[in-house]
Amino acid sequence: MASELLKTGRHTVTAITRGDSTSTLPPGVQTAKVNYDDQASLVTALQGQDALIITMGTQAPPDTQSKLLRAAAEAGVPWVLPNEWSPDTTNAGLCKDVFIFAKVGAVREEIRKLGVSSYLAVTTGFWYEWSLAIPDAFGFDFAKKTATLFDEGETRMDISTWPQVGRAVAALLSLPVKAEGGEACLDHYRDGNVYVSSFCVSQRDMLASVLRVTGDKESDWTIKKESAVERFEAAREAMQKGDRSAFARWMYTRVFYPDGSGEYGKTKGLANGALKLPEESIDEATKAAMERARTNPHAQARRGLKV
Repeated sequence: MASELLKTGRHTVTAITRGDSTSTLPPGVQTAKVNYDDQASLVTALQGQDALIITMGTQAPPDTQSKLLRAAAEAGVPWVLPNEWSPDTTNAGLCKDVFIFAKVGAVREEIRKLGVSSYLAVTTGFWYEWSLAIPDAFGFDFAKKTATLFDEGETRMDISTWPQVGRAVAALLSLPVKAEGGEACLDHYRDGNVYVSSFCVSQRDMLASVLRVTGDKESDWTIKKESAVERFEAAREAMQKGDRSAFARWMYTRVFYPDGSGEYGKTKGLANGALKLPEESIDEATKAAMERARTNPHAQARRGLKV
């Protein structure tokens, strides 16, 4: 996101990091080191900023986002992009079954109650390169050449690549606040969801892409099938017994239910056109996912994940 924002030549990007952080940031990104237990340091870091973009993993302390929201309100930040980057968290079925999606509603309510910032909830679906590299996510194990299809593997969902998410955020924050003629503007998306997507595909589509990229035949792979409902329920039961390794299976499989919950582009419409996002090659994204699986020592065994 930072790189795409900088590419526009219109934004100054400041990364809020912990004082002991050793993260390497893209060239051109300014740094504000903070103590998350010192609200004043957060407020100082956010003063004069036009927007706060929150991106955190699921392992972050649960009150971190709230601390940022309160600091943003005190600093007078007009726009907040909360930590969503996920499937459609306005879908009642998903929120009922997956608590991590349901938590988003409380975040939006906190922003409203603080009464200073407006939110822009960017809905991206799962991250394609990240998710395809995790067997428990989209069901592909590249090392073993196995694919587990949920039901028949025909359920489609909207998903996004990392570059597309970055482009979407950069384009969104480059819009005028008020409409000038018929063009898109931030007011149109104020306190609502911004739906973007790279592809709307099924596991069968992903498998076809993998075969094109590798040159394999389907007969070179072991293809299994599993009921999406049964897989989800088994993962939920394992989670309830304390098995955190079931987290990815539990969260991802629910979005593969054949109830349309993953196809938000079909039900809500996409902002791709308004944001002038390019069409992408799924095969190029598949290559990136396979490279990540090859070079990341725990990608193919990973169980926790970010959304």
